[in-house]
Amino acid sequence: MKWFIFAGKNILRNRRRSLITILITAVGTAGILIGGGFALFTYESLQEMAARESGHLIVAHRNFFTSDEDTPMQYGLDNVAGMKKRLEQDNDVRMALPRVQFSGLLSNGDKSSVFVGMGVDPAGEFYTKGPALTVVSGATLSATSKADAPAEIMLGTELARQMKATSGTVLTLLSTTTSGSLNALDVTVCGTVSVGVPDVDKRLVYVNIATAQRLLLTDKVSTLSVYLKETRQTDLKRAQVSALFPEQTVRTWRDQAYYYTAVRNLYNRIFGLLGIIIVVMVGFAISNTLTMAVVERTREIGTLRALGTLPQQIVRVFALEGMILGGAGSLCGMLAALATTFIFLFADFQMPPPPGRSVGYPLQINFSPALYLLTTLVLVLLSIAAAWLVSRKMAAKPIVEALTHV
Repeated sequence: MKWFIFAGKNILRNRRRSLITILITAVGTAGILIGGGFALFTYESLQEMAARESGHLIVAHRNFFTSDEDTPMQYGLDNVAGMKKRLEQDNDVRMALPRVQFSGLLSNGDKSSVFVGMGVDPAGEFYTKGPALTVVSGATLSATSKADAPAEIMLGTELARQMKATSGTVLTLLSTTTSGSLNALDVTVCGTVSVGVPDVDKRLVYVNIATAQRLLLTDKVSTLSVYLKETRQTDLKRAQVSALFPEQTVRTWRDQAYYYTAVRNLYNRIFGLLGIIIVVMVGFAISNTLTMAVVERTREIGTLRALGTLPQQIVRVFALEGMILGGAGSLCGMLAALATTFIFLFADFQMPPPPGRSVGYPLQINFSPALYLLTTLVLVLLSIAAAWLVSRKMAAKPIVEALTHV
């Protein structure tokens, strides 16, 4: 304890220089924590969007993801009602939603456009999508699943503009059936939606599962999306669902989240490089401060050695000084990062739309105890290492040479 007090008093001997070093360390710490917190928020947001889009688990025919279909629904699932019931008996499963994927032509009588359609269960689909799907006008699809229910359709905003369609407009869907023939179905527009990606909104069509099956002349579905209560249970539940349906294939949201993977890899490199640069700058700042302190106190070191102080004790004092400077700077940086986190949490700061999207997103910074602890440990250990490097040579200097140092 006495050595710690001694090191603290030495730091206070040159308050201005010590304060500048602490400020540099604080800025570096805050920069790492804020940048890392922003990256973690981005990862969490993309993870949630990916899971909302595809489901935490996707159950499909064993050839669905690896082979191209010669005819629609060639690799579809049947007996989905039984599978859905068995899955939803698990307390960790929020819901299981069947989906039918199909494509074709959409016509208003004067012009036609290619569409990419999704047959969904409206009761659960629009609930799970949440903020990932925005209803721009009109209403959502009717929750009824009866085969004789009115055929309704929801269009992406750009596709609705191309078709000059509004709520109540009657359009015609044209697609290839499971037998390879063409089938047409008149549908009524009930609303328009946007997923925030203009290229998707140009082709997006939502219909009820019953409507999609009526158009394709099938009772199968493409996939069964399983939504869990906790994302962290994804890998565990994948193994359980695979064992429950060994004849099917089960993929996770990560297997389908190509955008999430690309952004995560990019951000890891960007913020990793910035973190290394900041750590090196902090290391140089602390080394510079302690080097000046060692040079100024050379004769003092010689006096202490003449009084019987051991070289390792001299090095210990400087290492403690480095630890105090690094710890104080890290603490100030953490407080600044926490304050920034709370400010961004309650303030409505918006990021501009990322590439390929038409809407922005709120700017927030996540708080991660692990990130705070790791950053503090790295900077404190770096400070101790810098102090050890600059002081060990001077501590081993002959006493007479140290006392005559000018």
